[in-house]
Amino acid sequence: MCKYLFGTFILLTCGYYISEAQSSYAPLNEDYYHLVDRYEIKSGKINPYFHTSLKAYNRQSIAYFVDSLLQTEGLSEQDQFNLQYLANDNWEWSEQAANESKKPFLKHFYKAKSDLYHVREKAFDLHVNPVLHLSGGVETEGNVNTFTNTRGVEIRGVVDDKVGFYSFIGENQIINPQYVRNYRIRNLTVPHEGFWKGYEDDGVDFFTARGYITFNATKHINFQFGHDRFTIGNGHRSLILSDYAPAYLFLKVNTQVWKISYTNLFTNLTADVFGNAGGLTANDRYPEKYMAMHHLGINIGKKLNIGIFESVIFDRQDSISNGSFDIRYLNPIIFYRAIEQQNGSSDNVLLGLDFKWLARKKISFYGQLALDEFLLENLKEGSGWWANKFAIQIGGEYVDAFGVNNLDLQAEANIARPYTYSHSSRYGSYSHYRQPLAHPLGANFNEFLGIIRYQSFKRFYLTSKFIYADYGSDNVGENFGSNILLDNETREMEFGNEIGQGVSNQLLFVDLTATYQWKHNFFIDLKHVYRTNSSDLVANETDTNYSSMSIRWNIPQRLHEF
Repeated sequence: MCKYLFGTFILLTCGYYISEAQSSYAPLNEDYYHLVDRYEIKSGKINPYFHTSLKAYNRQSIAYFVDSLLQTEGLSEQDQFNLQYLANDNWEWSEQAANESKKPFLKHFYKAKSDLYHVREKAFDLHVNPVLHLSGGVETEGNVNTFTNTRGVEIRGVVDDKVGFYSFIGENQIINPQYVRNYRIRNLTVPHEGFWKGYEDDGVDFFTARGYITFNATKHINFQFGHDRFTIGNGHRSLILSDYAPAYLFLKVNTQVWKISYTNLFTNLTADVFGNAGGLTANDRYPEKYMAMHHLGINIGKKLNIGIFESVIFDRQDSISNGSFDIRYLNPIIFYRAIEQQNGSSDNVLLGLDFKWLARKKISFYGQLALDEFLLENLKEGSGWWANKFAIQIGGEYVDAFGVNNLDLQAEANIARPYTYSHSSRYGSYSHYRQPLAHPLGANFNEFLGIIRYQSFKRFYLTSKFIYADYGSDNVGENFGSNILLDNETREMEFGNEIGQGVSNQLLFVDLTATYQWKHNFFIDLKHVYRTNSSDLVANETDTNYSSMSIRWNIPQRLHEF
């Protein structure tokens, strides 16, 4: 029913006059988005084109922002290259792009540096690009060689200068490092992906598809409908909504006017992949659930952005386990908690806030607070009540650190109390396809991370990541609050709960990556990962060194940072 409801809503809305040109969105990509964000931090002022707490970014807005910076004096050679790269990548909207190829391939291909093939007409704009990700690697923990083989195509464009569209399809065969294979064995899911099947003895085979249409109903109100994912926040992690879980069906409505950005997001999620006759062969329909979320961001002055969010996870199962969308949550400007209480408080409501403060040129601070359940009286008592469930993030970035051009530093701390994001049923947990919608560790953890990025030459990037996490896990038959998929009514105790309880684990993750951009969006990566997990439970102990080389064409790195 959810799919039909979304479709009907889109058709009704399309009946209104669509007045403004509309572009697609730049796909989520950690490296790409860092390039965009660093120039806002470098300027020391909130940019007027988009709110960075909500990703993905509109390509048209990226182009306008970059155009405003390209004439800036005193840019380093690397910055000039980066800004020109971003302008060329969004060239249909940029006045500063220098994207015309001197020697097109066979006269018809790569007329523009960024596109294999494009059509640029008044009524139709089309960009077609191949997608390729080939990698090979070795590790010390497992006895198999790892590899990635992804082939696909990416298409974007605009029809009648009114309706934007985007589509990505990719076929994948992957053998992951041992710790990722262990994750798959425990959870029967591939990180970031949905349905999969086995490939040879240790690998996985899966098909990836994302796509949407987008249009402006008015000058300031945008609709987007399709199958994709989003993130909320300015950190390396998100405690509100991340892109860790696979893509999902969604309807997004964004209103951006004055200094305000207000977003409504309605999604159709997979509640579980167990309990069906088909199992992972998908011969039967998986149980469904839904999420409604709204996020209000406001710029205060030129330095500060504050956001308030609320989300609710729910289902409406009938006697034959068919779910339906509760249309009361379609109200775009109501407090979800009020509806949830009127329904009998059976749903899982999460609320909180986020902020970004550009303290001065080149320095920013950011953070998030997510509240699942909370009683101030019990918190003051320090009794460790199980239902005081919350997560906190605080972090900062320093670009061109210590006067060194294109040396960017980031530090971040994240904590989540036991049982945060969990619920009394699989239909209420803050998850999709058995994967967290927020932090990949779920809950019951302390995490500290640092990132060093250095662009020594125009096309050469060095990145170092250091992640340390202290978290608690469970023995068989236990529930100490780390696994958000478990029914929290099976909790071990009412009081005395603290972060890291259960089986103690200490995770150290180090990633060293060197990347060279040979041509536009064609990257060569050399990567080394050191990962060790010390635990009171011998079965959790891991220790690996993993080295790989990758060739990527129009696709981001595939990261497994957990």
